[in-house]
Amino acid sequence: MNAPEAPDFVEREVRIAAEQAVVFEFFVDPVKMMQWKGIDATLDPRPGGVYRVNVTGQDIACGEYVEIVPHSWVVFTWGWEGEGHPVPPGSSTVEVTLVTDGRQDDRQASPQRPQRRERCSARGGLGALPAPPRARGRRQRPRP
Repeated sequence: MNAPEAPDFVEREVRIAAEQAVVFEFFVDPVKMMQWKGIDATLDPRPGGVYRVNVTGQDIACGEYVEIVPHSWVVFTWGWEGEGHPVPPGSSTVEVTLVTDGRQDDRQASPQRPQRRERCSARGGLGALPAPPRARGRRQRPRP
């Protein structure tokens, strides 16, 4: 008997206590992206536009925007720049759907279809997208 094949996508739902418009900006505004993750970001949020985030000074995620629906939907590709990475630039796709779930000031960000995300995470990839730290207007501070 053969082991079942791993799915080629992972779906994750994240609840964020913020308006959709606020969360959306963390995916398309370079300054907000750097507040969330990374030390530098070049973002051109339009189909075919650049998605490039220098996460650590050495690890650079790179791809392009595929589709944008303001405050509702973002699709972009990504992968790691440099030789030897198992996920090269543009080889994985992330779909983010922002929806209201009926709770006051509570929205969901659901990254979907990051191809082989579970394998990427095991090798030091981005893993699942966390909630933006400034979604409620407060900056996360490193703990001592």
